[in-house]
Amino acid sequence: MQSLFQNYAHLIVFIHILGAIIWIGGMIAVRVAVHPVMQSIEEPKIKLGKILEITGKLFNLVLPFIVLILLTALIMSVAMNGHHGSNKFLFIAKEAIWTVMTLNFSFMYFKRSKAKKLFDSGELIQAKALIANIPNLLLPINIILGVVAIWLGVSLRGY
Repeated sequence: MQSLFQNYAHLIVFIHILGAIIWIGGMIAVRVAVHPVMQSIEEPKIKLGKILEITGKLFNLVLPFIVLILLTALIMSVAMNGHHGSNKFLFIAKEAIWTVMTLNFSFMYFKRSKAKKLFDSGELIQAKALIANIPNLLLPINIILGVVAIWLGVSLRGY
């Protein structure tokens, strides 16, 4: 892995950062720009349908980037001796944050999928209840954790 990182460090770090930008930026855009606008839709079925559509597109967009973040993080961690080097606390903290974020994302993903099935079968109240805590709790948790992870990543690079 060290030779892979030595030969392609620029590309590996770029892919890792791009993945973080897409994932965290997408969440911020949906929470700060899209979600408030969606609240102006008065028809409950249309509102819920659009929310499910938007979150589905976001989740499907970020999923491959989450995988790329994981792969590039593993390469960098092994190549830079992250768990045993002088910055091992930062490596472990960043890994813990990305792990919590991925688990939280998975929870949101499956809740949204189940809500979509309920919505499609006409069970609007149950579908809405299932995703109610995504925009006001789960998404903000991942946004905050993601910003902290970016800060730790910059710290690991020595800037």
